[in-house]
Amino acid sequence: MTQAQARRVAIAAQGLAEPRPSGPVTTRHLQRVIDRLGVVQIDSVNVLARSQYLPFFARLGGYDTALLDRARDRAPRRLVEYWAHAASLVPPSTLPLLRWRMARVRDEAWGGMRSAELEHAGLAAQLLDEVRRRGPLTAPELELALQHDGPRDRSQWGWNWSVVKRMLELMFWAGEITSSGRTSQFARLYDLPERVLPAEVHRAPTPSDAQAHRELVSIAARATGVATVAHLQDHFRSNQAQVRAAVDELVADGELLPVEVAGWKHPAYLHAAARRPRAVRSRALLSPFDSMVWDRRRVLELFGFDYRIEIYVPAPKRRFGYYVLPFLLDEGLVARVDLKADRHARGGDGVLLVQAAHAEPGAPAHTPSELADELRDLARWLGLADVEVVGPGDLAPALSEALAGSR
Repeated sequence: MTQAQARRVAIAAQGLAEPRPSGPVTTRHLQRVIDRLGVVQIDSVNVLARSQYLPFFARLGGYDTALLDRARDRAPRRLVEYWAHAASLVPPSTLPLLRWRMARVRDEAWGGMRSAELEHAGLAAQLLDEVRRRGPLTAPELELALQHDGPRDRSQWGWNWSVVKRMLELMFWAGEITSSGRTSQFARLYDLPERVLPAEVHRAPTPSDAQAHRELVSIAARATGVATVAHLQDHFRSNQAQVRAAVDELVADGELLPVEVAGWKHPAYLHAAARRPRAVRSRALLSPFDSMVWDRRRVLELFGFDYRIEIYVPAPKRRFGYYVLPFLLDEGLVARVDLKADRHARGGDGVLLVQAAHAEPGAPAHTPSELADELRDLARWLGLADVEVVGPGDLAPALSEALAGSR
């Protein structure tokens, strides 16, 4: 396969080559995206919108985010939260495939979680009892109920989790408790798995590691279209040896087809059911955590697009900005924009701020106009009155002109 062919397969596999719904977006539309992607990453950064909402906008256009909240928070749930790619939403049926990760929690969990269990015997039982009696509950609510939480170490920048929070996260990783949703402040609500998961999922037998990885690789292969072993491994952050064994089985069964992609250093595998379009028409702004771009190696190999998230880079050292979204236009990533939703601007009407706009080499001449239209669609979906370019970049002047012309 040429790189162009591989790009088209990948874009189609991600559902980015299909027209957006012409009418209101329904739960059925959301379910098709869920089925196609298999996993949606979440993140706490809210400078634009919570990351789990953005992949659905990229594929469906404007929709009511309450539909997604309902799919996560109300029975029968279409999505549940767990450590899949990273912190992610997955269909409930995927959870039994991740029990191997739950079983390894005390070997693989972060040190702060393990120390909470070692240094506070009996805390897990207390938390479980409180959740059983009063859940769902947030970590602060449980801290208050147990009066266990001491002063936190605030000397380090970043997360400063309490003992209770660390213990809850260990139990969440282990599958001993789960999340029944999130509050409006994005706090996780902890509850018992049997009260959150469908009965058939909670009681499902635990597959062998080999069976689980085969299914996970199958999900990843459908979502990527064409991928190397490393790409498939990244989808669920799985063990490479087990992914390799699963790939060999799926090749033997004909579900994966070995291919060579020009310019790729490693063998690739095409899902047998993947669409192989001769051309694609697409237009989307992609969250940094969108599965189309979350594997930065794959993005470079597919698009020649060197992408790094710079949230944790000091402002003077950033190349492109704080929260930068790649812009997909037809078959390429043609630009990148640093976006911020200023909801208090203009008397509360709000403005979508373009804090920087950069074009990729060879970006087509109509990039500014197409990007302007997409930004206006995004602003409307976010409930913002206007789009304003306020920062630098080689694309900024043309984008400002295109936005002014479309008013």
